[in-house]
Amino acid sequence: KLPLTVEEILNFGESNRELFIKSSTYSIIPITVTEIGLTISWIFSSDPKSISFSVVYQESEDAPLDQCKVLIPMTRCNSHKETIRGQVKVRNAGIYMLIFDNTFSRFISKRVFYHLAVERPVIYDGSDFP
Repeated sequence: KLPLTVEEILNFGESNRELFIKSSTYSIIPITVTEIGLTISWIFSSDPKSISFSVVYQESEDAPLDQCKVLIPMTRCNSHKETIRGQVKVRNAGIYMLIFDNTFSRFISKRVFYHLAVERPVIYDGSDFP
């Protein structure tokens, strides 16, 4: 687990991060969000072979796992062949967990190269109107 805040993601810059996921295991990147209306976006690729990916929302750290909401169901991604991009809109404050799952692979560990971004909504205030 690598708990991140919105501020830490904003400080990522353009660089990619790397996760090493052993065979038969998974990694979670929990992102704690307090601001509603943000968009969390991701880009990732894996090497070698595919990885499964999911996004789950948890209201708070002590909320039971059976009360977590699956925003993007676990999906096997051919991220070794193409870059996977996606985003989720923050509708509630809480923890948004990006899950990279390699439990289906009995022998092959994977490297996942990922980049995260957070965008605040642009709110037009009419100030440039004459």
